Amino acid sequence: MNHLGLVIQREYLTKVKNKSFIIMTILSPLIMIGLIALVAYLSQLNNSKERQISIFDESGLIKDVFEDTEQTKYEFLESITLEDAKLLVEEQGKYGLLHIESKPNIDEIGKSIKFYSKDTPSLTLISSLESKLERKLTDLKRKELGLDIEKLKASETRINIAQESFVGEKTSKMDNVVKLAFGGFAGYMLFMFIIIYGNMIMRSVIEEKTSRIIEVIISSVKPVQLMLGKIIGTSLAGITQFVIWIVLGGILMPIISVVFGLEMTQSHLQNEEVIQQAMQSPEAVNELQNFFTAVTHLPLANLIIAFAFFFIGGYMLYSSLYAAIGAAVDNETDTQQFMLPILMPLILAVYVGFFTVIEDPHGTVSTVFSHIPFTSPVVMLMRIPFGVPIWEQILSLIILIVTFMLTVWFAAKIYRVGILMYGKKPSYKELIKWLKY
Repeated sequence: MNHLGLVIQREYLTKVKNKSFIIMTILSPLIMIGLIALVAYLSQLNNSKERQISIFDESGLIKDVFEDTEQTKYEFLESITLEDAKLLVEEQGKYGLLHIESKPNIDEIGKSIKFYSKDTPSLTLISSLESKLERKLTDLKRKELGLDIEKLKASETRINIAQESFVGEKTSKMDNVVKLAFGGFAGYMLFMFIIIYGNMIMRSVIEEKTSRIIEVIISSVKPVQLMLGKIIGTSLAGITQFVIWIVLGGILMPIISVVFGLEMTQSHLQNEEVIQQAMQSPEAVNELQNFFTAVTHLPLANLIIAFAFFFIGGYMLYSSLYAAIGAAVDNETDTQQFMLPILMPLILAVYVGFFTVIEDPHGTVSTVFSHIPFTSPVVMLMRIPFGVPIWEQILSLIILIVTFMLTVWFAAKIYRVGILMYGKKPSYKELIKWLKY
């Protein structure tokens, strides 16, 4: 493979010097950060808006329930009819009117509460109002029934089942969530990388084939060398693009945040009042502690190494198939009949990962699919955070590498024949014939 290095170099330089590649490398992070900044600005604008809510309490039971916050101000209306209250709130342009009717018992009061507003109210605001009213009316009902509220609260028992293996390793429900999140992220990254840069390899082969440049190149380079060179060169170009995106994103994000005075995390926040209430809860604090503990339980070294090997192995496997498809056709329209068999294993791997690994990471289905080479890069990466023996990871990786070598051999046969064929749309039957040449 004396020419492999030259092919890789040529393919890499051709990609990174391409105008569209350069433009998208620069514009993509700018567009993405611009969208994030826009969403953050709109969210910040929405959150900074003060909501004034009038409360018309005919029952006289909930005066001590509502306290003003930065975003929400409450005003109680008295000595007024409901119709006048609605008219007053609408004329003053307030956010809405909460009406609590006077009823014979608390159950009927709870069923008769209404919120009047000009537009559809915020879901988080309504949920917050319901939560406060539920707590207050529940306490009042307990008093009405002659129950000691403090004793009832003291009698409540919360269950959080501790999880521990037979060898003494402690885990929690949060551990499973964190492990699934990491595995899902790794699988999604591989999925997107294969689709984006696999298509780039396929288009590159089609372009060279239709421009007849390939006829000159193939006279001095073996088909398998040319195909591997394209795969590796395009992969390096893709990695270069990702690194540039990360660097540009890391530089531009804080600059835009400072220049425009944006809280970039605002786009992911819900109503501040609800969040503050949640964080005051001991359960919420405990869950946050469990999250950080779960992160420390991850086998980070194993995950990083396995991610690198399975990511590269999976990408090389599928890229060889994309290159073979590009060699077999004359245009992208003809590739559609061959794309489904390639995408189906990837889609299946994602579904198997999310719907079986979380329930039983060491079950038969999860284990089998983590060793099938066309699904193992995704499923095995999702299983590893749950603890997979090293020998099993190595076995899966060996199967993946052997399958990649066989796939390259078969793809090279299709590549060798198809790269010089023009004007005919190949069928699966013809592809099988090419393998025999």
